[in-house]
Amino acid sequence: MLLFPTTADANARKVLIARALRAVADGYVSILLPAYLLALGLDAFQVGMVSTATLMGSASLTLFAGLIANRFGHRRPLLAAGLLMALTGLGFAGLQAFWPLLLVAFVGTVNPSTGDVSVFLPLEQSLLAQSVTDQDRTALFVRYSLAGSLMGAAGTLLAAVPDLAVRSSGVSPLQVMQGMFAAYAVIGLAAAMIYGRIREPRRHGDARVAPLGPSRGVVYRLTALFSIDAFGGGLLVQSIVALWLFETFGISLASVASLFFWTGVLSAASFLAAGPIARRIGLVRTMVFTHLPSSLCLLAIPFTHDLGVVIALLLLRSLLSQMDVPTRTSYVMAVVTPPERPAAASLTSVPRSLAAAVGPVVSGSLITLSPFGWPFLIGGLVKIGYDLALLALFNRVQPPEEQAVEKRA
Repeated sequence: MLLFPTTADANARKVLIARALRAVADGYVSILLPAYLLALGLDAFQVGMVSTATLMGSASLTLFAGLIANRFGHRRPLLAAGLLMALTGLGFAGLQAFWPLLLVAFVGTVNPSTGDVSVFLPLEQSLLAQSVTDQDRTALFVRYSLAGSLMGAAGTLLAAVPDLAVRSSGVSPLQVMQGMFAAYAVIGLAAAMIYGRIREPRRHGDARVAPLGPSRGVVYRLTALFSIDAFGGGLLVQSIVALWLFETFGISLASVASLFFWTGVLSAASFLAAGPIARRIGLVRTMVFTHLPSSLCLLAIPFTHDLGVVIALLLLRSLLSQMDVPTRTSYVMAVVTPPERPAAASLTSVPRSLAAAVGPVVSGSLITLSPFGWPFLIGGLVKIGYDLALLALFNRVQPPEEQAVEKRA
């Protein structure tokens, strides 16, 4: 399977390239963020506060993504988001006090997690959904997720640069990390240049991007469930897992970077399997049956004190946990009408971001109080509850293409 489609609309190729670039930056920043804040003298609770602020700010911007796409299309909002990414990198590179950093985290685009939770997400999703046919939609979203995961994994390796620079030249690791936030700004500018070349897709007949209408009920129910899952995931964003590993096992920044590189590679492998599995058993079953085992891995982590076992469980979880990402996106796009897609992408993203935003500050508090892996235990239980509820409520709600397959069978 090619990373970039050869037959899809040119917009899809541009989005995938920009997504890959942003993933490199997100990959190393999600690991550098807790190390950088600890180096500035902040404690675990304040690290959680900054991570929460990043997610809260992303949710606030994402809230208006559907309306923005309706008024301004996709190109200009994505271009503005790329410029905001550049300003965010400069803010983190130049500021050191807690409150200014908290403000930049809230208004900016820093991503503390392995997945994309920013304002880019609903805009890109709705644009991609208009770039291919319904039959090719899931495969395109797999490629979109794959681009983010592979390049995010490559980006995590760059988080080892401060340790390597200290050993080779003796420069301050704080200065190196500030330089890497400046590089984040440069990547934001590069993404903005790519978004600036997007061409607005043609309307289908008189169809217009519209608020939710006939699909409102199903989107609301999905949003509620996705928010439960997002809260569990927010307890375990990559920055928080890195913080827990730093505080509990005292491992180096380079070791954490290497671990998250391999988790990213395994996540990419899971994306490749998502499309064939979804075609065989359906989107909802793919989401649930691959997600449940990964949540069981989370439950086991707090009860082991062996770093090797913890790493093995994290790697196994990564191999299983991400197959629901492209299938979830494809499912939402499938059960709404085309004009509703930007609004549906925005509505399902915003509450998820808000719910996820609560997690890091909770986890930061728990890590401060106890070395026991409470975030993993609570997060695993919440995610299992989400999986069972999703299967119970939506197993029979099939998108049109799955209904067509069953009729032919």
